[in-house]
Amino acid sequence: MKPIAYLLLILVSFSSCSKDNIDGPTTPPETMYFPPVSGNFTWETTSLSSLGWKQNAVQPLKDFLAANNTKSFMILVNGRIVMEEYFNGHNASTEWEWNSAGKTLVATTTGLAAQDGLVNINNKASDYLGTGWTSMPLEKENLITVKHLLTMTSGNDDTKQLMIKSNLTYVADAGTRWAYSNIFQKLTDVVAEASNQEFEAYFNAKLKNKIGMDGRWNFGTIFTIYHSTARSMARFGILALNKGKWNTEQVVNEAFITASTTTSQAINPSYGYMWWLNGKSKYMLPSDQTVYQGTLIPNAPADMFAGMGAGDQRVYVIPSKKMVVIRMGQASNPDNPDFAVSGFDNALWEKISAVIN
Repeated sequence: MKPIAYLLLILVSFSSCSKDNIDGPTTPPETMYFPPVSGNFTWETTSLSSLGWKQNAVQPLKDFLAANNTKSFMILVNGRIVMEEYFNGHNASTEWEWNSAGKTLVATTTGLAAQDGLVNINNKASDYLGTGWTSMPLEKENLITVKHLLTMTSGNDDTKQLMIKSNLTYVADAGTRWAYSNIFQKLTDVVAEASNQEFEAYFNAKLKNKIGMDGRWNFGTIFTIYHSTARSMARFGILALNKGKWNTEQVVNEAFITASTTTSQAINPSYGYMWWLNGKSKYMLPSDQTVYQGTLIPNAPADMFAGMGAGDQRVYVIPSKKMVVIRMGQASNPDNPDFAVSGFDNALWEKISAVIN
């Protein structure tokens, strides 16, 4: 009987180990994972069970995403994929527009130009764009620095979206008024002039290729928009989560990422350098000079920062949870497609929170 009992013990132990291997490790890997930048590879994953998340809350989240015109959705922890869902014919190879979430790419590329000694963000924008790039009085134009372009405080008329000289008119002194505007596009000209090459060429060499992104820029008549897969948006989120570091290389100076993701001016404390910041005491919205009390997305973690674009394009970064969340698709509410923050964010985070908490 003893040999049989011993054999049974081995079989039970083997069965237990096999189940653990199927479900994933009992605790999630704590090390940060960076997917390779080239070649054929499998992106590492982490199971919900290893994180202690609630499986029974996953289907309500998926149903919400499907019902709200989502195309692509990802949750990553420590760089590893926990959830990756596609809807309406999309897959991991399908490109979609970032819309204003791509402003974060422009800001980061400006930071890289500063890092290379090509741009000083405290200098006048006209140092790079030349005198007379606006229709403002010269003394007012000279108040506008590169940093004002990064923080939406240039003092221009934000009702005019086509960024031609005649539309760049004066409303307030730079630094005294926050207003969401397409004037950020002038940063692509700053980088191009300072680097003596096309903005996209500099972006590709200094950012895109460094972290293995795919995608392309569309410099339209009015809008400047990046298109890529959800996984490439996730790569950029991982870079931001790690304060500009990718694997062993500090791609973007940590100090610039920190400045980008903290309050950049006192007028709208929920805005950094093109990143929206949660957990602040008040916020402002595009096309509106109203100051709203409270946090941007109450259901989301207070330390979250996000790139947000029309049609509810999202890259959420949550440092306290080592998490990146990606959402691409059509507007959740077609009657309110234009701004980055809508009721969709809070409703989405209610569903996400039910899974992760």
